[in-house]
Amino acid sequence: MISIRNATKIYPPANLAGSPIRALDGVDLNVPAGDAVALMGASGSGKSTLLHLIGALDAPSGGEIQVDGKALHQLNDTELSRFRRERLGFIFQFFHLMPSLSVLENVLLPVRLARLPEGEFHARAKELIGRVGLSGREESPPDALSGGQQQRVALARALVTKPAVLLADEPTGNLDSANSTAVLELITQLVRENGTTLVMATHSDDAARICGRIVRMKDGRITND
Repeated sequence: MISIRNATKIYPPANLAGSPIRALDGVDLNVPAGDAVALMGASGSGKSTLLHLIGALDAPSGGEIQVDGKALHQLNDTELSRFRRERLGFIFQFFHLMPSLSVLENVLLPVRLARLPEGEFHARAKELIGRVGLSGREESPPDALSGGQQQRVALARALVTKPAVLLADEPTGNLDSANSTAVLELITQLVRENGTTLVMATHSDDAARICGRIVRMKDGRITND
């Protein structure tokens, strides 16, 4: 499902006197279909950078990345955009809901962006909204919801197109302990039911426990798998 070979990511120096920043330094990683993997490490360890490369949100400086049968390093920008829309789901620390859209419209947004037949996904969107505990709130605007409820909407949105891979970057970072537990339980249930591959970057031991595998990173390298 996910195959990474000798991935590097080097950013230019912050100023003329600085040195290039090696965010990833020769990372190798395999994730079989249906697995759940937590990437853990301190800030600057490279876990979010690796997640962004898997999600085709950034390009590696070197190495090869294959996701769901696609060699990402060989795709052009148009092909990468299509791949993200059709095969990947994303959950971030910040919810990134559209304030002018209702809950239902936010969940259906990936369907519209991918130009999929919205009518075929309408029932699934409403089902997911119910599964995340927000039945009856389909027409509510995001600012009428709590932070935990907004993250549940983001989870439903990430899964509405039945993505092959769900990528989560600190999905409980802005939630209290009760809401964190609820969101993690929902992620666990929904990815298992759909056979979705999960890769999550997190500082949280509680979040990492929902994964069957923990990959620890430091200074852009995998130190323990």
